[in-house]
Amino acid sequence: MTNRRQLLTGLATAALSMSILQRAAAQHFVEAKDFGLDAADTGDQSSKFQMAVDAAAALQQPLSLAAGTYQVSNITIGRPVTIRGAQGATLRMGPGDAILALSDCGDVVVDGLTFDGSDALGRDGTLLSITNAQRVTVQNCNFLRAAGTGIRAHNMQGRIENCALSDIADTAIHANDSGGIEILGNTIARCGNGGIRVWRSQSGPDGSRLWGNRISDIDWVAGGNGQNGNGINVFRADNVSISDNHIVNCAFSAIRLNATKNTRVTGNHCQDSGEVSIFSEFGFSGSIISDNLIDGAAAGISMTNFNDGGRLSVCQGNIVRNLLERSPNNPDTVPYGIGVEADAAVTGNVIEGVPGTGIVIGWGPYLRDVLVNDNMVRQCTIGISVSVAPGAGHALISDNVVSGSGEHAIVAAQWDEIVSQDLPADADQFSNVAVAGNSII
Repeated sequence: MTNRRQLLTGLATAALSMSILQRAAAQHFVEAKDFGLDAADTGDQSSKFQMAVDAAAALQQPLSLAAGTYQVSNITIGRPVTIRGAQGATLRMGPGDAILALSDCGDVVVDGLTFDGSDALGRDGTLLSITNAQRVTVQNCNFLRAAGTGIRAHNMQGRIENCALSDIADTAIHANDSGGIEILGNTIARCGNGGIRVWRSQSGPDGSRLWGNRISDIDWVAGGNGQNGNGINVFRADNVSISDNHIVNCAFSAIRLNATKNTRVTGNHCQDSGEVSIFSEFGFSGSIISDNLIDGAAAGISMTNFNDGGRLSVCQGNIVRNLLERSPNNPDTVPYGIGVEADAAVTGNVIEGVPGTGIVIGWGPYLRDVLVNDNMVRQCTIGISVSVAPGAGHALISDNVVSGSGEHAIVAAQWDEIVSQDLPADADQFSNVAVAGNSII
């Protein structure tokens, strides 16, 4: 039985006159205008655009869209096709749930289009939906004024590259259950709840790479205590790499990892975060956080939640500076440069200008096997604090330089209470802590 999709494809192919076929063969592409698509038409042109897409796929030729604005929605793509837009080619959101919807397909390229959700304000939805799709490339596109999500990808393998996404009510790019997605060189600005989210329904290998993106002005209009307001958020997705991104002015974290394994966060520029700038939390293991620059935040780097299984991390070569006295969005956050709890090495970092503690080692009994060495801690209220509460595990604090502390250089604490203001002098009193070779200026 012939379904509507097959009928439209047949009609589209039949609509191609011999001259159109000859021109397509000579030009090596199909023109959308041959199917009646007209920028002067302000009404819905979804059926015309669907026929053009289906015909290009059937002919195995790229579809070319001329400059202009076309109102379309729920355009479905289920087979290999390339769609390219001339400069100024704009698809404006019609009455549907998405502008384009890729599903159960592969080898699709979307290049040079502007997706505009202005007519969908007040309605949730997504500008580009991708589901169960392999070898997909979305490049050189603009995504504007989405009432929900800019790009929503489920079980996608491919690339989202060199796109601009702005004024997105929820999240610019939300990738769930990915199969090795690459999100590279995009510019993201003014989003209601998130910049880039890489999530999984259940914990497991993901392999996404997020590199060279510019993210700014991420709000948290949906509220909450950390699930919103982040530039990059990775949840349950393992083996993810986050590198060389520029992330500014996020309501909560520039980068937030939740229940991840084997995640690398390297070489990122993080500025003006409203809470913890880089956060690895709740059941994580194997986080490498290195060579990042953090300037302005309520707290710098956190690798904590040992009470929920958070463990195993390296924090190396980062600069953390100019922290706030309090978080503008989370009153529970106190200022600290680096916080760590279990099975971790904190080495070679520079921390400066913290109106709190430079390095916090453990919290109550939540401390096990932590190495803190060769760090520079300058101009903090307290340089380094380590937990000596009953049940706390071992920590080695060695060869650090602690300079210009406002109150104390290296202290021992039981929860919030300081029980030694001069830990190097009192170290023999605490069997779980070794202190050696530190320089206090």
